Amino acid sequence: MAATNSNSSSNYYVDSHAIVDENVNIGDGTKIWHFSHVQSGSKIGKKCVLGQNVNIGNNVTIGNFVKIQNNVSVYEGVTLEDYVFCGPSMVFTNILNPRSKYPQVGAEFYIPTLVKEGASLGANCTIVCGNTIGRFAMVGAGSVVTKDVPDFALVVGNPARIIGWYSEAGKKLIFDEAGIAFCERSNKRYRFESNLVHEIS
Repeated sequence: MAATNSNSSSNYYVDSHAIVDENVNIGDGTKIWHFSHVQSGSKIGKKCVLGQNVNIGNNVTIGNFVKIQNNVSVYEGVTLEDYVFCGPSMVFTNILNPRSKYPQVGAEFYIPTLVKEGASLGANCTIVCGNTIGRFAMVGAGSVVTKDVPDFALVVGNPARIIGWYSEAGKKLIFDEAGIAFCERSNKRYRFESNLVHEIS
């Protein structure tokens, strides 16, 4: 095991059965559990948790307070912002038309995927590459995402479709006649307008 840290400290935990390649940046308080592999060039923020058998590809950027559950591979081309939750065995991709006979190896072939702040990706869901998951969006377990998901949306199914809207704190938003909803847990208000949800002051 080898790891480097921009803070010149080792204030993070790597299980003895995990592998961390050279040239990896790991933030303070992060925990990397057994049988996980973090590949070269990756950057992992502070206070993240990588469960059992997690693979972080080369040059992947992961924000702060991210939780990645067991059996998830975050491939090169995928970016996770702060507070993202990846459920057990959910799947990312980075190639749209893979062929073993005609390999596409290298970053120039990878189609980027962005998961924005606070989004939650349910167990066994699949995120087809080239899409953006919006802030605090929720993807239901087993769903297949084939297009962008807006902020605060709950999507389910194959292909995934919007069936509701949830607050930053994960509470279902019930809008009044003026299109306003309030979440007591986050103490924030939201407006439904033009088929999208926006946080308002």
